[in-house]
Amino acid sequence: MTQQPWLEHYDKGVPQHIDYPQEPLFYLLEEAARKYPERACTVFKGAVITYREMNAITDQVAGALAAMGVKKGDRVGVFMPNTPQFVMAYYGILKAGGVVVATNPLYTPSEIEHQVNDAGIEIMFVMSNYYKTMKTAQPKTKLKTLIVTNLKETLPPVLRLLFTLAKEKKGGFRIEGGLQSGDVWFQELLKKYTPADRPKLAIGPDDTCLFQYSGGTTGVSKAAVALHRNIIANALQIRRWFVSANDGEEIVLMAIPLFHVYGMVAGMNFGFACGASLIMVPNPRDLKDVLETIDKYKPTVFPGVPTLYNAINNHPDVAAGKYDLKSIKACISGSAPLLRETKEKFEALTGGVVFEGFGLSEAPTATHCNPIQGINKTGSVGMPLPDVECKIVSLDDGVTEMAPGEIGEIVIRGPQVMKGYHNMPTETTNTLRDLGDGGKPWLFTGDIARMDEDGYFYIVDRKKELIKPGGYQVWPREVEEVLITHPKVMEVGVAGIPDPYRGETVKAWIVLKPGETATEEEIRAFAKEKLAPFKVPTHVEFRTELPKTTVGKILRRELVRQHKEGSGSK
Repeated sequence: MTQQPWLEHYDKGVPQHIDYPQEPLFYLLEEAARKYPERACTVFKGAVITYREMNAITDQVAGALAAMGVKKGDRVGVFMPNTPQFVMAYYGILKAGGVVVATNPLYTPSEIEHQVNDAGIEIMFVMSNYYKTMKTAQPKTKLKTLIVTNLKETLPPVLRLLFTLAKEKKGGFRIEGGLQSGDVWFQELLKKYTPADRPKLAIGPDDTCLFQYSGGTTGVSKAAVALHRNIIANALQIRRWFVSANDGEEIVLMAIPLFHVYGMVAGMNFGFACGASLIMVPNPRDLKDVLETIDKYKPTVFPGVPTLYNAINNHPDVAAGKYDLKSIKACISGSAPLLRETKEKFEALTGGVVFEGFGLSEAPTATHCNPIQGINKTGSVGMPLPDVECKIVSLDDGVTEMAPGEIGEIVIRGPQVMKGYHNMPTETTNTLRDLGDGGKPWLFTGDIARMDEDGYFYIVDRKKELIKPGGYQVWPREVEEVLITHPKVMEVGVAGIPDPYRGETVKAWIVLKPGETATEEEIRAFAKEKLAPFKVPTHVEFRTELPKTTVGKILRRELVRQHKEGSGSK
């Protein structure tokens, strides 16, 4: 068996093994409703839905879906931001025996078409401001019914009135002329069914729970298929890692999108595993709303991404002391490297701890995390969670285990690892591999990493994003981590671009801090002091912003595409 040096460095109270309940995922909601019936499950602009109420509403949703013909194993879509309606739809689908397919509400009709057709979705929950987009996509799909909800439906009465008067039409939430034939309002459905209408189905841990589509940043978007047991396991792994969390007392700021596996598992499902209240933030880019929400509702746990923590750190109203951020005790940071400067400044502002983790859609969502109370090593994504086996294997043969300090591909085995990819047997075989050790297959992540003597892991980069100038090897992340330390640089993306002499060369795209100016030569001179010559960017482009995923990961592939097309806006 692979050595597991990390076990000696777990926080006191973190178990090496967890006994997972052999239950479907909605067990987490039902248990929270049993233990904390009158505790707030969701809070949205002051409107509270208790755990008892949410459990009953999701039973109603399940009854409605069953009456609409949803059978066990059917895929049902969710196309909405972080609102109580997302939670209602998500758990209602699961209780009806369905499989959740949560889609990014910023997607274009063509992106929607691919996922809807690939998953075979016939019913989809949609926020009203996206209704027109969905109707544009629908003719090229087998979508039959849209269940439509308006943002105002879960607002408190006064805000609902103000929203109707001032924002509903302007924000595109009002559907002029009403719904088209075949579509239904969510609220009308809820009026028709009671919790007793929930279908009586045998749904167990080995049933399919989720299709989580990869962002498509490395090619065709593919659905990682997760079982109920996979997500229950990960929610409980994260809960047990949070040794300082108190069941029935925590308040989770839900600013990470729930359609993304990170927000869904490390936010919502972790929250339900410890009976936390979820404070809903529909748009994390609205920093004023994020800060006002923290100030008013006093969240204790804030799953986030470095770009969001960085934006808060640099907000003038935060510097002026306008907002109280001291309620925040703990933050898991994921999706991108957490720089020491970002971590330390946010910790100074809040008094809490920010610890970096690592995960992926194929193991929804977390596999590694730095300890809450123990040593956080700069640049490390931490140690494997309980029950996670992990090792670094050779990039040459994909089998030989590398010694501590040596670089290779990170491979994982654990209870949260997916069943496989939907309708992609070759991709599944390439990703889940039997290494002949008598255990379950190993998940090949495509991430290049190393492990130190203590069992802390360090991600070097994505296997597919390696740059090869003149035959040398350059990892984009290595260059980014140098350039971001320049005092004038706020954000940076690095990728390989075609070069007539070297085959490929290094380019950096840079966003400067407000009020700063710099030249390409200044940036290159800074890089030359810290990097080998072949790693120094030969091209530097200054931008006002960089393309990112909804969870703040810089899209290197998009930067390269814009460069090739000559369409990058300066």
